[in-house]
Amino acid sequence: MRIHFVAAALILILSLVVGVSSTQFIFLIFAVSMVIGFELINTAIEATIDVTTTSSDPLAKVAKDVAAAAVLVSSMGAILIGYLIFYPKLSSVSWTTLNSVRQTPIHVTVISLLFVIILVIGAKAWSHEGTWLRGGWPSGHAALAGSLLTAIALISRSHILTTLALLLSGLVVQSRMEAKFHTKSQIIAGSFIGILSTVLIFQLFLD
Repeated sequence: MRIHFVAAALILILSLVVGVSSTQFIFLIFAVSMVIGFELINTAIEATIDVTTTSSDPLAKVAKDVAAAAVLVSSMGAILIGYLIFYPKLSSVSWTTLNSVRQTPIHVTVISLLFVIILVIGAKAWSHEGTWLRGGWPSGHAALAGSLLTAIALISRSHILTTLALLLSGLVVQSRMEAKFHTKSQIIAGSFIGILSTVLIFQLFLD
């Protein structure tokens, strides 16, 4: 719900910045209300099932899955509405400007970190283990450390900076293991996700 409200606030602010029409603004309000409304219904259904059912009931699972699917469908509809409204306005931005921005190493680094965070959250949601930066598979700290290490190595091309970054990332993963937040396999998986994702992003944007 917090994510929905943050996204809604950003969309409404963007609508004021680009200057949408009154009709378009009404469609945006409808889309935002639709997503939040379905999320409220989904939460109510889940809470009701949890109160009335103490065992694992297949029908209860179906009800929860269908309610969650309703939120997903409404979210996809909202994304489509937003795309149809904002694309014509944002497409007027110079492609040269966009290309120069996306080919700047610092921006590519930020994109890589965001991509890694999304992958870690998705993997932990799939595995149902831990939070995105505490416990579970894969290790979020190891993924971010691997991503930063790779970005520094690709940008600086300096053996000294790369070595320092390697030592710091090693300390990060070692601290997670010492604190028993992650197993060795979770650390290795997180590191591979961070390193490979960052290499991929840099290849796509700085090729």
